[in-house]
Amino acid sequence: MQRILSRAARRCTNSSAAFKSPLAQANVASGVHSEDAPTCSNELLSEFCAHQYVSSVMMIAEYDNFTWKNSLVRSVQADIVNALRRGDRQRASMILSNFQNTDWELTKDDFSHILEYCAEAPDPLFVMETLELMEEKTIGMSKGIYRYVIRALSRGGYFKEALHWLTLLGEKESTHATLPFFNIFLNSCGSSANLKAAECCLETMENYFLGKSEITYCELLKIAVLQENLPAVYDIWKDCTRYYSPSIIMQRKFVRALTTFGDLQSAYHILQHMVAIAAQSSDHLRLSSKRRYQSPRLDIPVLALSESEDLKLLPDCNLQPSQGKLATGENSADVQPELFEEKTQSFEIVELKADVLSEGNNLADKVGLENGSVLDTLRIVGSAVRRILRWSFNDLMHACVQFNNCQLAEQLFLEMQKLRLRPSKFTYDGFVKTVIASKGVAYAVKVIEVMERKGIKPYNDTLAALSEGFSKDLQLDLAEDFLERISEIRPKHIRAVNALLSGCEIMNEPERAVRILAKMKHVNMKATLRTYELLFSLFGNINVPYEDGNVLSHVEVSKRISIIEMDMLNNEIQHSFVSMKNLIRAFGAEGMIEEMLRYLNVAENILWDINPYQKSDLYSVVLHALVQAKESHKAIMIFKIMRSCGLPTNISIYTTMIECCKWLPCFKSASALLSLMLQDGFHPTVVTYTSLLKVALTKDDFEGALDLLDTCKTEGIEPDIKMFNAVLSHAYYKGQIHVIEYIVECIHREKIQPDPSTLWYTFCVYEEHELYNTAIEALQVLSMRMISEDVSIRGDKITAFEDLILSEEPDAELRITRTFEAGEEFLATALLNLRWCAIMGATLSWSPEESLWARRLASSHDDNRRPLISPSEVPQSWGRKSYF
Repeated sequence: MQRILSRAARRCTNSSAAFKSPLAQANVASGVHSEDAPTCSNELLSEFCAHQYVSSVMMIAEYDNFTWKNSLVRSVQADIVNALRRGDRQRASMILSNFQNTDWELTKDDFSHILEYCAEAPDPLFVMETLELMEEKTIGMSKGIYRYVIRALSRGGYFKEALHWLTLLGEKESTHATLPFFNIFLNSCGSSANLKAAECCLETMENYFLGKSEITYCELLKIAVLQENLPAVYDIWKDCTRYYSPSIIMQRKFVRALTTFGDLQSAYHILQHMVAIAAQSSDHLRLSSKRRYQSPRLDIPVLALSESEDLKLLPDCNLQPSQGKLATGENSADVQPELFEEKTQSFEIVELKADVLSEGNNLADKVGLENGSVLDTLRIVGSAVRRILRWSFNDLMHACVQFNNCQLAEQLFLEMQKLRLRPSKFTYDGFVKTVIASKGVAYAVKVIEVMERKGIKPYNDTLAALSEGFSKDLQLDLAEDFLERISEIRPKHIRAVNALLSGCEIMNEPERAVRILAKMKHVNMKATLRTYELLFSLFGNINVPYEDGNVLSHVEVSKRISIIEMDMLNNEIQHSFVSMKNLIRAFGAEGMIEEMLRYLNVAENILWDINPYQKSDLYSVVLHALVQAKESHKAIMIFKIMRSCGLPTNISIYTTMIECCKWLPCFKSASALLSLMLQDGFHPTVVTYTSLLKVALTKDDFEGALDLLDTCKTEGIEPDIKMFNAVLSHAYYKGQIHVIEYIVECIHREKIQPDPSTLWYTFCVYEEHELYNTAIEALQVLSMRMISEDVSIRGDKITAFEDLILSEEPDAELRITRTFEAGEEFLATALLNLRWCAIMGATLSWSPEESLWARRLASSHDDNRRPLISPSEVPQSWGRKSYF
C-alpha cells in the first residue's frame, strides 16, 4: 500500500512540473524568472497537487477493497461447497455462520454458487439454512436464486416448501416468465411420482392464470406414465392439441407413452402426424448443452383461457376410461380415435383415417402434402429429424414385441423402407423378436441373413433371442450355435442360457449342459435361481429313466447336489419352491427315499411362506416317488398326514394313491379312494381309470379290466393308448393272445394310433407262441397304423417312404433315423419295422385293412364277443379290509 501511495505522489509531482499556469507561461515568454514572479502561483500549484493526491489515494483504496472482497467471497463459497461435497455439513454451517458476521454488505450474488450446488446435489436443508441468513441480512431474491431454491427443495422432496416459494414468485411476477419454475417443480414431481404435489402445482398455475408450454406437457406426460394412467395421457393430448401445434419431439414422447400402455393404434396415428410434420417443416433440430435435441422454434406458452377444461391426474378425478381395447395378441388397440382429430392449421392439410391397420392403409400412401410428395420432401430433411422418426418407429416396433403384434411390425418395417428410413440394428432387433413369437424362429433366421448381406451385424440381444427361440423348439444345436456367436455375454443374457439348459433337461442331454456351464464359468456369468432350479433337474439323477438307481449312483447324486447347494450358498441364493421341488423329485426318481423325506422336512421348515397348494404339490411329488419305489405303507402315511393337516388334494394325488393300491393289492382301497375323490368334487379322468385298471390286473382280473374300459366309454371319457397298453402289457406276460387281439382291434376302432409299446407287446406274444408269420403280419399292419390311421395321408407319402424302406444302400437305416426329428420318432420306428419286414420277405402293402390278420380281428369284434379267458386265471374274491 505504501509503495502504491509513493508512486501516486511521484506521478502528481511530475504532473505539476509539466503543468504551468498562464501567468507563469507569460513570465517565461517575457524573460522573467520564476522567483521574480508573484508567489500566488506557487500556492495554487500546491493546492492542486494535494487535491490530485487525495483523489488518487481514494480511488486506489476503493478498488483494492472491492477486489479483496470479491476474492474472499468466492473463497468462502468454494469452502462451503467443498465441505458439502465431502459430507462435512457441520463445517459448512460453521463457515456460513462466520460469513454472516462480516462487516461489509452482502448481496444475492454472494450466495449464488452455494445455492447452485444445493440445487444440483440436491441439498434442501442447507438451502433453507442459507435462506434464513439471507432473510436476516434482508437480501433480495433474483429469478436465478428462485430457480435454485425451487429446484433444490422440489428435488429433495420438500414439495410443500417449494410450492410456497412458487406462490411467492407468482405473486411478484404478473407475466408467464414464472412458467419455467413451475416446470422445474413438475419435473421433480414426475421423478418422485408425487401426484398430489403435481395436482397442487396445477391448481396454483390455474390460480395465477398461467398457460402451458411444451415442457409443461412433457412433464405432465411423464407423471401420467409413471401413474399408469392412460386416460390422463389422452387428456394431455387433447389439451395440448387444442390451441397448440406439438413439435416432432413432443409427439415422439406421446408415441413412446402410448406404446408403454399398449395403445399401438393411437401411437401409429401420431406417427403419421410426425411424418407429415417432418415433410412440411424446413427447420433443423439443434443439440442442447446436455446433448438433447431441441426444436428451434420459440416455445410460446398456451394462454390459460377460462373456458378450457381442467387437467386432472389423480385417479379420483372421474376420468372416463378408454372406450376401446388395448393391443393384445394379434389385435391392435382401438382406443378413442376421435382424440387425434386434426384441430390445428398445421394438421389440416394431412389426410388421415382412423382405420390405420386395414389392408392398403399404409403410412406412406395416406400422408400427403399439398406441394410434392412426402418421400421427395423427406429426402432433404436434416439427419436429426430422420433420427427422431427412426426412434419413434423403433418405439412402436419394440411395443409390437411386448404385445405380439406381428402384423403391425411388418407394416412398420415396410413403411420405413418406403420413407427411405434405413432400419438400424435396434429396428431389426425389435422386428426379429416379434417374428420369433408369431412366425417362428426359422423366419427370423431369414431376416438375420438379409441383415448380414447388407453388412449389418445383429445385436447380441438379437442373437440371444434367436438362441432362446431355438431352445424352445428343442433345436439345441442351433441354439448353442447362436449363443456362441454372442460377442460379449452380459448378465441379461442369462435368460437365453437358462432356456438352453431347459432344453437340455427336456431332451435329457446333461453333456451339453456341462459345456454351457463351462462357458458360463469362462465368461464369469453368475447363475440365477432359475439356473439352479434347472441344475437340480439335470444333474439330480444318473440312471433314470434307463435303469434303477444303485449304491454308486446314489453316492454320485449326493455329491452333485452338495456341489450345487454349495454354489448357491456362495452366490447367496436361497432355495425356492421350484428348486426344492426339483430336488425332492430328483431324490425320488433315483430311489433315495430317506434323503427325499429329509428334504421334505427341510422344505417345510425353510419355505414357510408357501401357500397350501404349493405344499400339497410337494407332497404329491413325494407320493409319486414312494409309489414308484413300492413304498406303499409310507405313501399311505404321507397321505394321512396330508388329510390331517387339511392340505388340498387334487386328481393327481388321488390317482397316485389309487395306483398305490396295486402293491397291496386291494381293489376295495382303490374304490374307497375313488369315493373320497368324488366327495371332494373331483371327477375321474382317463389316468384315474388307468390306475384302477392296473389294480384290477394285479389279480389277473381281465374281465374287470375290460369292464372298466366299457365304463370309461360310458362316462364319456376317451381312452388313450396308455390305458390300452396297460392291458396289453399284462396280457403279454400272461400269454393271453385273445385279449391282446381284442385290445388291438379296440384301439383301431377308437382311431387311436398305436405306439412302439403296442407293437412290441403284440409282436412278442406271437413270437413266443412260435406264430412267426402272424407276428410279422401284425407288425406290418400296426406299423402302417402307427404312421397314420388316415389312408389318404399315407398315400401322399408312399413314394418317399418306399424309397427309404426298400433302399439297398448300407446306410439306409441311418438315413431313416436322421430324416425324422425327435418329435417324429414314432414315424422312424414304423419305417424301420417295415424295412425289417421287407428284409424278412414280407410283401409291402399300403392297405393294412386287406390283411387276413386285420380282417380276422375285425370279424371277431363285430360279433361283440369278449376274448376267451382261461377259468383257471380268473381271480377269487379278495375280501381284504380296506386301508382307507
